Amino acid sequence: MRSLRHAIIPLAAATVLALIGVGTAEAAPAPTEALATGVVAAGANGATSVGHTARLSGGAPVDSASDAGALARFWTPERMAHAVSLDKVATSTRPDAAKALAPTGKPGTTPAARARSGTAGLRINESAAVGRVFFTNPSNGGSYACSASALNSDSKQMVVTAGHCVHGGSGGTWMTNWVYVPRYRSGARPFGTFAAKQMRTFNSWISSSDLKRDVAMVTTWPLNGNKIVNVTGGHGMSWNFSRTQPITIFGYPGNFNNGESQWVCTGTTRAASDNGLELQCNFGGGSSGGPWLREFNDSNGLGSVNGVMSTVTSAGWNEAAYFDDAVKGMFDAQGGVT
Repeated sequence: MRSLRHAIIPLAAATVLALIGVGTAEAAPAPTEALATGVVAAGANGATSVGHTARLSGGAPVDSASDAGALARFWTPERMAHAVSLDKVATSTRPDAAKALAPTGKPGTTPAARARSGTAGLRINESAAVGRVFFTNPSNGGSYACSASALNSDSKQMVVTAGHCVHGGSGGTWMTNWVYVPRYRSGARPFGTFAAKQMRTFNSWISSSDLKRDVAMVTTWPLNGNKIVNVTGGHGMSWNFSRTQPITIFGYPGNFNNGESQWVCTGTTRAASDNGLELQCNFGGGSSGGPWLREFNDSNGLGSVNGVMSTVTSAGWNEAAYFDDAVKGMFDAQGGVT
């Protein structure tokens, strides 16, 4: 197998949690309003995405700051500590995966944004713009955890993660009780808990679990009037770049310190067999949705999201879907939602 130069670095001391967890979770308190219908957005390369109003496990929408606050209280330290670290496992090691695949369009980027003065705390070798996600899967009532990151957009309210962290894919449904905790560490929430307001993923992920479209973007509620990107800063985004890139990957892998702290892997990616990109980091359950960053700046903890963690093979190869014009179309559709 072709080896890649890479390094895996622990970002904080940690204990507790999450490759195996409890099977059920209590329902969050929920009002009884009617559910909102999805809004479909046209995408490039034949891909469309659909928006969905975030819901509590009782089925009602998270449609007020009061609901968002109740959801933050629902995720107690005990409930977070029993969440199962979620990931998708690829079926092969793809030893001959490297290909000379050209970008699918003109490369483009959106800018990162620093936190507003006085709103962000000391980084201590972690990125404030990366966090852990907690949610309930209605298919079995279980509590689960993924990774995500703040993404700068017009709304200043958006985070990006994996499609399977918002929807179960073919035969599944939308996740509920969904929250994002920036710079989570061993139960600590230094910037608070941001509840989802609306989430979006690709129709091809929903209908057929297409790993090439395992991407999602989520609009969060402001917390005490403060928007996530203004609080922690937000990464920029890249699309249509070469699959061979120096990349910094952040996430909360359950096989390192039980997913209780941020870990990082750096190296140069290569093309994967299904047109994605891959790096041999051996990040397991819980790292799903973590950002793959171009041009990471360690002085401010920001970079440009060029992919999000999707799968891991038995040989430790992690893969991300390739960010193309369709992902930019998702960004355009969701980035202005407030």
